[in-house]
Parts: sequence; C-alpha cells; structure tokens
Amino acid sequence: MPDTSLFLVTVLSIGVVIAILMTGIGGFAKGGDFNRKHGNRMMRWRLYAQAVAIVILMGFLWLGAR
Repeated sequence: MPDTSLFLVTVLSIGVVIAILMTGIGGFAKGGDFNRKHGNRMMRWRLYAQAVAIVILMGFLWLGAR
C-alpha cells in the first residue's frame, strides 16, 4: 500500500482541480468583468493543475501496484 501522505496529496490535487473548475464555470455563468479578465486564465490553470493531478495519481497507482 502506498504511503498515506501520497494519497492525501492525490486527493488534495484533485480538490484543487475541482475548485479551479468550479470557479471558472461560475465566472462563465455569471459573465461580466471577472469572466473577461480571468476566464481564459482560470481554464489554463485548470489544465496545468489537472496535468499535475494526473501525474500524482499515476504515481500513487504505480506505487500501489508494487
């Protein structure tokens, strides 16, 4: 079984992706000044955070298989 701290980092990274996604979707839905200034940036941050979360998740699964 992989280390518990790696599991917590995995869950935290997925939570960060969800938080960024919800903020971006909320900005799109509301529209206005926030969406014009930060809409594309939020989705870019989501992509970066999602890539990091996938790497962490794959590391967790790889260590769990050993």
